[in-house]
Amino acid sequence: MKLILPGGSGHIGRLLVRHLAHDHDLVVLARRPERVRLPASARVVAWDGRSPGPWVAELEGADAVVNLAGRSVDCRYGPANRREILDSRVLSTRAVGEAIAACERPPAVWLQMSTATIYAHRHDAPNDEATGLLGGSEPDAPDTWRFSIDVARSWERCAERWASPATRLVLLRTAMVMDASPGGPFAALRWLVRLALGGRVGDGRQYFSWIHGADFVRALLFLIEEESLAGPVNLASPGPLPQAEFLRVLRRGTGHFLGLPTPRWLLEVGAFCLRTESELVLKSRRVVPGRLLDAGFAFRFPDWADAVADLHRGVHAS
Repeated sequence: MKLILPGGSGHIGRLLVRHLAHDHDLVVLARRPERVRLPASARVVAWDGRSPGPWVAELEGADAVVNLAGRSVDCRYGPANRREILDSRVLSTRAVGEAIAACERPPAVWLQMSTATIYAHRHDAPNDEATGLLGGSEPDAPDTWRFSIDVARSWERCAERWASPATRLVLLRTAMVMDASPGGPFAALRWLVRLALGGRVGDGRQYFSWIHGADFVRALLFLIEEESLAGPVNLASPGPLPQAEFLRVLRRGTGHFLGLPTPRWLLEVGAFCLRTESELVLKSRRVVPGRLLDAGFAFRFPDWADAVADLHRGVHAS
């Protein structure tokens, strides 16, 4: 298959390239192509992430576009970063939609990255696509939480606005993608537990949703082939856990048994010092993959303990 990966130079894009480049024709669209290192079987093409250009020709006759573009949210949500976070998602999504509309032979499917953060903060029940509550203006929610939900909604609305009847649109409401490579979420979590900081955060009741990188790649290929699936699809393991339990399993699976708790006030101080936001670990994301399971997708790693064991082996094998 020919797969186009706008924004494919980031963590998830590199994951897809590692798994797919040898069996498929991959084209990564990057704003700084000179910085992108790809295997010989993949190509990188320049784009600005905002408007159509010569890169549009790559979409002609492609099997799928997987739009991953968007600035990292691992930062402080000041005015400049908020604007960049929103614009990098909405403008790149609009550019992809415009490019698809301009094709004589448009791609069969457009897989558009979204986020599990779009769902409401809750502990009582899981969010699937049919019964999940989209995040709203909870009266006690911090402004940073409302911002992340607003971004998610704007992101999806833009894709729906630019959807073409000739191209199936799938919105990938993605949980944290865990793989063994450096620089990703799993590496950051392992660093915390090695420092004995991988204990309960706040009250530890907030849910943590995740998906193993291998299952993420398999789910994307499944969605490309499964023509009955369109619209929002949750890319998350069926086994989200409360944060305290999630980190306890991680500590046990990596051989670190001490995990000091972090009260909320200390987390806020630490987030400020590290130039990030506490929302990333305090908001409960209890997301399950209802539509994937209903369509017959089988997870290799539905259980966090099994995923940790596999990822831990992968770290030491690399």
